[in-house]
Amino acid sequence: MILPKYPRLIFMGTPDFALPSLKALLESGEDMVSIYTRPDRPKGRGRKSAPSPVKELALSFNRPVFQPVSFKEALVQDQLAEQKPDILIVVAYGLILPQPVLDIPTWGAVNVHASLLPKFRGAAPIQWAIISGEKETGVTTMRLDSGMDTGNILLQEPEPIFETDTAGILHDRLSELGGRLLLQTLTSLRQGILIPQPQDSSNACYAPPLKKAQGEIRWELPAVEIDRWIRGLSPWPGAFTFLRGKRLIIHRAEADLMETSGTPGTIQSLEQGCMQIQTGQGLLTVLEAQLEGHRRMSSEELVRGVSIRVGNRAGH
Repeated sequence: MILPKYPRLIFMGTPDFALPSLKALLESGEDMVSIYTRPDRPKGRGRKSAPSPVKELALSFNRPVFQPVSFKEALVQDQLAEQKPDILIVVAYGLILPQPVLDIPTWGAVNVHASLLPKFRGAAPIQWAIISGEKETGVTTMRLDSGMDTGNILLQEPEPIFETDTAGILHDRLSELGGRLLLQTLTSLRQGILIPQPQDSSNACYAPPLKKAQGEIRWELPAVEIDRWIRGLSPWPGAFTFLRGKRLIIHRAEADLMETSGTPGTIQSLEQGCMQIQTGQGLLTVLEAQLEGHRRMSSEELVRGVSIRVGNRAGH
């Protein structure tokens, strides 16, 4: 398949992750027919209705925006078909596109996904790559089909995962990489040099959505796993425990593999003002945390401010 130089594109995306891809398309002079994004949602303390990041960027470029609740209705599908798109570009949209929708564009749909498929199919690939201890992840462009991230692969670009990476930090790198890889994919499609490759589903693993309640730390796990859990859940939903009856969100920590004994969750040391908490294997040194009712602060500030003592136990 060879694309004409300027096919009629329709972009579909919602959160910050989609912004570099959308911006790359807008600034490269593509024929952007319209932009689809999720409906405005309540946000902030006042719960006022707020547009998605994609909508804000689209409006700044004076592009038409559509915000259907779903694509199940024939009226919504007809509205899309009337625009006669050549190709759909889908980046973290958040709505399921049924097969009749995928059949509308002349050249189908291209998706940007934040993993090296078939690894980490699903909604939270960045978080689960860190939690799982992967040393490398990346971005995949693929053909969308009716499955969950099961379409044929177009291009892939790896990206290392560093020991200090949080999901937020890695998200930003991968989103920028996604924008560059998307432009490269469209260029290669136009040149007719891309041969879509089927995924090996036997190597697939999944990255289901994370819920707030999943953030509670299990202190019986090794310190290295807890550290990955904290980084993988930062900034959302946040890894937490309970200390003296209050929720304590741990934002940043380090694993210490020194051999110690004690009940997991017990504060073993307050050396230099840093809490060191016993885990199932090794100690976890807390560097930044936020106790319920307080701002985010260093471990030293927290220890000094709320009178934490050696022997106090987290998780209660």
